[in-house]
Amino acid sequence: MLGGIFSFHSSWKDREETYTHKPLPLECNSLNFRGFQYAQAMLFAIEEINNITNLLPGISLGYKLYDTCGSIARSVRAALALANGNDVVSAPSATPCTKPAQVQAVMGEQSSSLSIAIATVIGPFHIPLISHYATCACLSDKTKYPSFLRTIPSDYYQSRALAQLVKHFGWSWVGAIRTNDDYGNSGMATFTESARQLGICLEYSVSFFRTDPPDKILKIINVIKASTSRVIIAFLSALDMDVLIHELSHHNLTGYQWVGSEGWIFDSQTAELNGHHILDGAIGLSIPKAHVRGMTEFIMNVKPLNSSGNEMFTEFWEALFSCKFKQLTAKQRECTGVEDLTQVHNSFTDMSLMPIFNNVYKGVYAVAHALHSILGCNETCNDKVQLNPLTILQRIRRIQFKTKEGDKVYFNEDGDPAAEYEIINWQRAESGFVEFVTVGLYDASLPADKQLNLHYTSLIWAQNSKQVPVSVCSENCPPGTRKVLQKGKPVCCFDCIRCAEGEISNVADSVSCVRCHPEFWSNEGRNACVKKEAEFLSYEEIMGALLTTASLFGTCMTAVVALIFFRNRKTPIVRANNSELSFLLLFSLTLCFLCSLSFIGRPSEWSCMLRHTAFGITFVLCISCVLGKTMVVLMAFRARLPGRNVMKWFGPAQQRLSVLGFTLIQVIICILWLTISPPFPFKNFEEFKDKILLECALGSAVGFWAVLGYIGVLAILCFILAFLARKLPDNFNEAKFITFSMLIFCTVWITFIPAYVSSPGKFSVAVEIFAILASSFGLLICIFIPKCYIILYKPEKNTKKNIMGKVELK
Repeated sequence: MLGGIFSFHSSWKDREETYTHKPLPLECNSLNFRGFQYAQAMLFAIEEINNITNLLPGISLGYKLYDTCGSIARSVRAALALANGNDVVSAPSATPCTKPAQVQAVMGEQSSSLSIAIATVIGPFHIPLISHYATCACLSDKTKYPSFLRTIPSDYYQSRALAQLVKHFGWSWVGAIRTNDDYGNSGMATFTESARQLGICLEYSVSFFRTDPPDKILKIINVIKASTSRVIIAFLSALDMDVLIHELSHHNLTGYQWVGSEGWIFDSQTAELNGHHILDGAIGLSIPKAHVRGMTEFIMNVKPLNSSGNEMFTEFWEALFSCKFKQLTAKQRECTGVEDLTQVHNSFTDMSLMPIFNNVYKGVYAVAHALHSILGCNETCNDKVQLNPLTILQRIRRIQFKTKEGDKVYFNEDGDPAAEYEIINWQRAESGFVEFVTVGLYDASLPADKQLNLHYTSLIWAQNSKQVPVSVCSENCPPGTRKVLQKGKPVCCFDCIRCAEGEISNVADSVSCVRCHPEFWSNEGRNACVKKEAEFLSYEEIMGALLTTASLFGTCMTAVVALIFFRNRKTPIVRANNSELSFLLLFSLTLCFLCSLSFIGRPSEWSCMLRHTAFGITFVLCISCVLGKTMVVLMAFRARLPGRNVMKWFGPAQQRLSVLGFTLIQVIICILWLTISPPFPFKNFEEFKDKILLECALGSAVGFWAVLGYIGVLAILCFILAFLARKLPDNFNEAKFITFSMLIFCTVWITFIPAYVSSPGKFSVAVEIFAILASSFGLLICIFIPKCYIILYKPEKNTKKNIMGKVELK
């Protein structure tokens, strides 16, 4: 004996109890043709098993059917009746039954909440409950519901599949409506968690039940109207969806993209209610299409005469054909009992739920195969075996077989079948009817990246559009920006902030910007790092070219002066004050002009070491020569005084040694600098954000300032001596010009220090070159140009008497 618990009615009349007398039995209303179809599918499977010989030969299956009206209270009552073996039978089998009245298994219920109630009642008795439509993931918990099995996949997989589907189309901002029962609440909870992991946000999540008062459904309508999301996830049963769509039609809420669960997405009765095109373009998951030979004909062959005296069946027949068996009114026609179902079109004659009928069919066959195994059936069965509900339950959980259509039936450790879904799309045909078009598949047994398989070409969206709807709280942030969450809103609501300078994001919706490598900088779009421009003082730029020209001009000018002096080397003005020092000074000035060229161009290891050391040594050589000339002038005057013979202590040899000694000290300083911590090429990333300054690091700052300091000491000493000798009584007193040249030299290098420290990058190099050139030109012009003027334009003054300041007597 098999039990069947179905909802032949979809709701009941609410009544307020006064608690002054015993409550009346629940009064059911709203006949549900789907419940009759499920019952017919169960009867078809039973009759088919009873009529074949290869399964349970000699054993007949009977059934007891109960109507729950969708009520948990009536479900519990029916479960207890079946478990206790009560003889209150709604539709008894025609064949006398010799077995105990207690059922061996129960088929049903379609609602998760009702299945939970039934499984809780009969679970302790280990009576198997096989549901064809209860999908709540909570029912997989075998510690709570040990005797529950089902032939439809768990919502554990459906909810995740729906989340993947939403993510696949880029919908990150959605609304959600659910049935306020275990099916809707559990399924939506799983969906919400999966969606959160995939970066999908719910703008709202509301629930209702079909028996709720109208004002509650109106509140849901207002929530939808006030929302900004354009996609609605509907985790509803078909009965609840029918109520909702009726209200949506009154408010003409079109243009939303609906994503549905298997509870309503492939229900043709719901599709027929979509007259206002509310659900056009809906997409969702359905149980894969199925066909069971002979089942459609069996369901359509229902006859009321086979169930005479059954009030519920009489009610069903009258509703099916819109007629009455008795108590006719003027507008009603009489039922004959032989009406032709082929002439009727309603939800009972609609076979779109054949996959669910197939689930009922599989459940009955699972029990039959388990009994076949327990009874040791071959040609006959051992009918003396005492059937134990626990044994039947254990055998069903291990059963594996194929139906006559080739469908494989088995249960995993949670009592669930394999999770496979078809993805269907509501498309309105030219005839005006909705077609359920398969546009993809979902198979939970495949790897994660291959579970979802869609065919885009055949998709139709809301309002008959072929463009994928957009439903986001904030538009995607383009490359070059980063997301900043809006205060108090979900993570899907954000502002796009442009990346800071030197940072980029090269992908859309980046949560952070990445800083470029120090040698790179962000482009204008902040979406790529480009190599920074290397900046150094080059020969090609105007400033570098001008300084090069000045350096070469100074070199040429020094060479011309040297040539003039060489050609007039025997004249008094050249021979005066040690001509050898004059030529050495001109040579050192040439080196000073040329060493400035080492500061121009891309810094390298050799140029960095050469520029400062060459500059230091050549300038010390230059100042040493000037110092030598100053001392010669001073000593020469002292030697002319009576009793003084100091020139023998500062003759040409001593002058050469002094120049060599002073220069050798600078050479030693430079050698120590290059040995301990030499200058080196350095890439400066800090001075400018978008440029790399190629410069020479000093290595040892002490070495650099020691070189400059030594030059400064010699220059100051030279200035002091020249200043002391400035009024010596010569017609051509070279000390005056040396004093003036040293004044220029010191002024240039004193102003050089703050200018050098404060100038950025290549400008500090230009300042140093300018100081070298300015001081070199100062020495050249102040010391040698006056002599060249006399040589070239005043040769009459180029005499020994004039140089010595002696005037001829007349």
